[in-house]
Amino acid sequence: MPTLRRTLLASLAALGLLAAALPALAQKTVKVEGAWARPTVEGQGGGGGFLRITGGASADRLLSGSTTASSTVELHTMTMDGDVMRMRQVPGIDVPAGGTVELKPGGLHLMFMGLKQPLKAGETFPLTLRFEKAGEVKVDVKVSARPPAGAAADHGGHKH
Repeated sequence: MPTLRRTLLASLAALGLLAAALPALAQKTVKVEGAWARPTVEGQGGGGGFLRITGGASADRLLSGSTTASSTVELHTMTMDGDVMRMRQVPGIDVPAGGTVELKPGGLHLMFMGLKQPLKAGETFPLTLRFEKAGEVKVDVKVSARPPAGAAADHGGHKH
């Protein structure tokens, strides 16, 4: 009986420590919100994806993504080259501790390359994002011509 009692007390103590650690673990993860993509047309090979990432207690880095909607997911940015806006792939996107990064039209964004079928307004598709520290984060991407309420907004106005 004393051994059973010790085992039970040790288990309860371990559960207490785990419960106390959960809020700290939650603060170290990232939060992804407002994921959306613009509709595409038949034959269009790629589409843009936009969302908001909020960092936890420590900085993190978005490394890659994957989805059933396309062959690959690339991380891109837009930069001005004279009067022309140019898109280029980036190896990762830094997420500051406690800060927010907006992936939006005209700036940092996701590119869904090798679309398997057109992205149609009103539909959703799954997206898995891979972070250096937080690991995999799964979200649903809503296909919409305009940003859904609370999504990363379109602050375009750039020249092509």
